Amino acid sequence: LTSATRVPSPNFNQRPPGTDITLLVIHNISLPAGCFGLPHIDALFQGCLDVQADDSFTELSGLQVSAHFLIRRDGEIVQYVSCDDRAWHAGVSQFEGRENCNDFAIGIELEGTDFVAYTDAQYQQLTELTLEIMAQYPMINPKRIVGHCDIAPIRKTDPGESFDWRRYLDAIC
Repeated sequence: LTSATRVPSPNFNQRPPGTDITLLVIHNISLPAGCFGLPHIDALFQGCLDVQADDSFTELSGLQVSAHFLIRRDGEIVQYVSCDDRAWHAGVSQFEGRENCNDFAIGIELEGTDFVAYTDAQYQQLTELTLEIMAQYPMINPKRIVGHCDIAPIRKTDPGESFDWRRYLDAIC
């Protein structure tokens, strides 16, 4: 994405040969939980998070994760991994009987929590980014856009009840 701030992550690899990109997964993240505008998300996705910076980071020690994009509260879009590569955002996951969603999905993180409303700037940028992704990857359509909670329901709740699915889907349709 030409308009995105680039913060390259080492936490990615190649998708399996011949894999079509057919799914878009919406996540949320804040580090520490409920705190916004700090550098910790970038550090986590770059593999250099100081786990001593906050007590809650201890459980993140050694974790190797990334996403394709992050949309910050002010609407800034950060790209960590090329959409053609496999970012490590979904973990153990399944969509329509197919496991390992990282293989065929693009992951977008929204800076936020399950219970704090997302910003107008985030919805605007998410809409524009989604439309661009759907144009580049035509197998992704509104029925193939899910929350992390939909592909890993036992362990994940994001993007949470604060995410206005109707607003978002109305904007992209």
